[in-house]
Amino acid sequence: MPLNSVNTNVGAMVALQSLNRTADELSATQKRISTGFRVADARDDGAAYAVAERIRGDMAATNSANQQLGGVKGLLEVTNSALQNVSTTLQKLKEITVKLADGTITAEQRTQYQSQAKQLTNNVQAFIQDASYNGLNILDDATAASVKVITSGSGTYYSFSSYSAQAQVFDAISGANGWTAGDAAAALTATGAIGAAITNTLTQLNNFGSYANYIDNQITYNKAILDAQESGLGALVDTDMAKESARLQALQIRQQLGTQALGIANQAPQSLLSLFKG
Repeated sequence: MPLNSVNTNVGAMVALQSLNRTADELSATQKRISTGFRVADARDDGAAYAVAERIRGDMAATNSANQQLGGVKGLLEVTNSALQNVSTTLQKLKEITVKLADGTITAEQRTQYQSQAKQLTNNVQAFIQDASYNGLNILDDATAASVKVITSGSGTYYSFSSYSAQAQVFDAISGANGWTAGDAAAALTATGAIGAAITNTLTQLNNFGSYANYIDNQITYNKAILDAQESGLGALVDTDMAKESARLQALQIRQQLGTQALGIANQAPQSLLSLFKG
């Protein structure tokens, strides 16, 4: 068909088709630049979008697990602080117990030492009872139940046992304010009240310290997973901003030229008609 037909303006049709294609490409490029994504929704690339959504779900789950681990970290830090204070107080109580075991002290001195022992045992009990975080106290648990902590977005758990410090530590030394010289001497032996209370406290400090280290390591590991997931997600769906910016400028120029070409093509039939009228 001749391009100079007076019935059908083929030149204008070709120019319009080209201009429409440019407009579609320009719209897609502007979308990539405005969203920052090469794949912003399923229309851009359905398969890539489906994979990206799954990765986003995994990342959200891992983030949630790390938030829960952060709470457990706080609980264990409070617990360890309480046990450290208990340990320090037991050392002081041991000093007082040595004096109570001395048969040469006067009745008045014994009363004074017993009064000091009472205050120290009260402190031990307070440290145990106040070791609460978010309403949970794993030192004041008579059942020594297992604590299950979610560690990942896939639903895996880490378990550790709570501890009845009330029964295993405080109850052993709660009567220190009434100890005679013989009672005090017996309490100082390795298996005596003071010796057992100190051993139990140090054992639990070691245990809860190990639990805290595991939680710290798991939080760090989860963060590394999140970094890797985010990097992979970016490679999958993020747009190349430098490339798209250059493409935007090229398309804008092409659109301007296409508009001019369409205008010229639309004038051609008018020129032919003027010849016939002339």
